[in-house]
Amino acid sequence: MEFSKSVTYIVGDNGSGKSTLLEAIANLLGLNAEGGSKNFNFRTQETHSNLYEELRAVRADLGYRNAFFFRAESFYNLASEVDRIAGEDPMMLYSYGGVSLHQQSHGESFMSLFTNRLRSKGLFIFDEPEAALSYLNQLRFLVWMKEAVNSGSQIIISTHSPVILAYPDAEIFVAENGILKTTPYDDCYIYRDMLAFITNKDLVIRELFGE
Repeated sequence: MEFSKSVTYIVGDNGSGKSTLLEAIANLLGLNAEGGSKNFNFRTQETHSNLYEELRAVRADLGYRNAFFFRAESFYNLASEVDRIAGEDPMMLYSYGGVSLHQQSHGESFMSLFTNRLRSKGLFIFDEPEAALSYLNQLRFLVWMKEAVNSGSQIIISTHSPVILAYPDAEIFVAENGILKTTPYDDCYIYRDMLAFITNKDLVIRELFGE
């Protein structure tokens, strides 16, 4: 795979392997499997794949040291680790907005991490960041992505949201049957399936319910 764009999406249905691939890329780059930067070493359970052992990375000198892996399914563990470190070093919380991530709503804590911790130029890997975000916060996340790209950041992201998928001039890889294929936004199943439901909601519901 060549990450030739500032924003690269890896999408696919449940079980397609997209999260496993993102995890492997993060592991390959030395990032914590449950989320965080290279400085996070916590483990709650060893469940990550050994796929990273089969990968090799060829990297250009992009001029940044900041790298972060955001994983929605283990965000609670990440927030707990931030609190643990903050107990020893209170300044830690300032990197996340000054308030414990556990003391905010789920969506607010996501946005607090994105807009505070991930401000400088870096390589950011996101696995389903929309999991706790409202529609408006998904739009705010797109704005954050634009600001990150303008600062010189590179983003690799997996999502099921047609809103978050909508970043202009991004490359979209669809994982299906063990193969990655590129597709334009308008042809991506995430957009087409949501559009079909919104424009034909009553028909879809009738078919689902057998009416």
